[in-house]
Amino acid sequence: MNLHFSKAEFDARIAQTCQRMAGQDLDGLLLFKQESMYYLSGYDTDGFVLFQTLFLSADGSLTLVTRAADRVQAAYTSVIEDVRIWIDSGDANPGSDVREMLESRGMRSKRIGVEYDAYGLSASRGRMLDAALEGLCTTVDASDLVRRQRLVKSPAELDYLRKAGEISQAVQQEAVNLSVPGAFEGDIRGAMHRVVWSRDGDTPAHVWPMGSGPSAQLVRYKSGGRRIGEQDQVFHEFAAAYRHYHAALTFALVTGKASKAHRTMFEVCHQALQACKETLRAGSTVGDVFESHRQAFIAGGFGESYLNVCGYTMGAMFPPTWMEDPLIREADPQVLEPGMTFFMHMLMVDRSSGHMMALGEQAIVTEGACEPITHALNSLVIN
Repeated sequence: MNLHFSKAEFDARIAQTCQRMAGQDLDGLLLFKQESMYYLSGYDTDGFVLFQTLFLSADGSLTLVTRAADRVQAAYTSVIEDVRIWIDSGDANPGSDVREMLESRGMRSKRIGVEYDAYGLSASRGRMLDAALEGLCTTVDASDLVRRQRLVKSPAELDYLRKAGEISQAVQQEAVNLSVPGAFEGDIRGAMHRVVWSRDGDTPAHVWPMGSGPSAQLVRYKSGGRRIGEQDQVFHEFAAAYRHYHAALTFALVTGKASKAHRTMFEVCHQALQACKETLRAGSTVGDVFESHRQAFIAGGFGESYLNVCGYTMGAMFPPTWMEDPLIREADPQVLEPGMTFFMHMLMVDRSSGHMMALGEQAIVTEGACEPITHALNSLVIN
């Protein structure tokens, strides 16, 4: 068995989830988010792209309904003992298998929470599930139940995040070293990934955005690379993952001669990041962190350049994204607690001139000053 946490930690997580279920009068919970399954059982797979669900009963017992291909996966990576297989055929209806499982678990006329907001449960699969469970039990949306519990990380989880942060620092140094005139973006990206894999890191949940020249303004991945020019700007955003726990960094550098605009934009991003870090402490809200970022941009003369989001919480995540609620946005009421962790990114794009700048790092919330687990560049890099 390849567990990354102790059985005692999984038991404690399940017990806490059951308490939350009791608070919502739930007799059971159907999990469709891979992050939830991993968190409560260790189950580690990308099989969530096809139908599967992990059922948690109010008594703390687990039952997995999945395809045959994941039977061994569950046995090797998780504490799940009860695995039910639905037969994958052209006219298969795994909702019926879920109904059969719930009936066998005594859930007739019970109240069941469902993680409807999950990449593993498409709209069509959700309709199939609802139709299959009609008349058996009452279902309610419980998409946030485990997500909210996962916001505060355990000491073991924080250690994995710190390890991911160490790997990200090495990735950043590799990116800085290789982002020089004439270098091909694909070669740089490949070298950055090798840093992660050579340190026993995981394939990240999100494709790393990277671009130079005009595409440096893009904060999403796109197909097709280019060679860095003699006078250019290069954007990087990446997160190393260790045991699926992600730690992110972002930055932009220039080649040749740095313009006054690039230098000014870097300084404003640096000031905004420092302001966010000072606000990121227990008792503040997520909205307070966003306001620190916004005010720093306004004070620096870039009041029209800030985005509506300047970061998000991060933890154990699976494709297609490492982003998770709450996002750092205006007036978000989520109160920060020790053990939460957030990636704060300062992104600035001047569409009229084509200039852009980025700077960001990730930190753990504490009672006092936050604990950075990745460290942004202190000065503008000019290669």
